[in-house]
Amino acid sequence: MLDTIANEIDGTFTSVPPLIAGIRLMAALVLGGVIGFEREWRSKPAGLRTHMLVSIAACLFIIVSQQLSAMSFGADAELQVDPLRLIEAVTAGVAFLAAGIIFTSGDKVRNTTTGASMWLAGGIGLACGSGQMPLAAMATVIVVTVLTLVGLVGRRIGQE
Repeated sequence: MLDTIANEIDGTFTSVPPLIAGIRLMAALVLGGVIGFEREWRSKPAGLRTHMLVSIAACLFIIVSQQLSAMSFGADAELQVDPLRLIEAVTAGVAFLAAGIIFTSGDKVRNTTTGASMWLAGGIGLACGSGQMPLAAMATVIVVTVLTLVGLVGRRIGQE
């Protein structure tokens, strides 16, 4: 029975080996968590868990798409793999979630920065899932720098 389970687990990773998939998922989790920690620290409505989940979900979708593209579905002429469609679907889904936390109170719109950071966490997850962890790490550093420095400047001039 254990052999069957091991074969099922090992045999399903045709395009991305299990260790690489795990590394990519963990990178998405950590990098999404870095952004989420900043949002959590500022007591924003979408924090650590939300950003981690958005990032890891986007990563998972890309890994699944890579696995699906390696599977045989018939003749080569019938196989159409378009990774851009998946990226569009993930970004649209994350944008829908992000829009859900944005609201208007009186004449002010609130939580747009948190919504944008969620959308960006999705992009970071997509980058991790496609094996672009250095790019994802650079984007994470830039995002946290912008959130922190621009937030400090905004509070100094009384806009936050």
